[in-house]
Amino acid sequence: QVQLVESGGGLVQAGGSLRLSCAASGVAFSIDPMGWYRQAPGKQRELVATITTTGGTNYADSVKGRFTISRDNAKNTVYLQMNSLKPEDTAVYYCNARTWPTSVDYWGKGTLVTVSS
Repeated sequence: QVQLVESGGGLVQAGGSLRLSCAASGVAFSIDPMGWYRQAPGKQRELVATITTTGGTNYADSVKGRFTISRDNAKNTVYLQMNSLKPEDTAVYYCNARTWPTSVDYWGKGTLVTVSS
């Protein structure tokens, strides 16, 4: 059973930065990809960014140029560097890991990011 533990959320002013981390444990299969999703109040969960084991990345248009996803394969850890934060980035951010080749999704409990104007 894969467990994901997120850290790094908090309150920041608009224009500021935060770095989220997510460590996976209990991994019996490869995890590919890992990524971040977010859910704002009253909205559906949406993709923020994903990264494969070979470093291939995918970003939501709303965060391109501001957020950077990275991962440490040896530690099964994924990071999200968030710069130039905007109030509309306020949401609960969830870490996601998909096992390969079984394609089972695992989710963290989420970490709250609040950006004040």
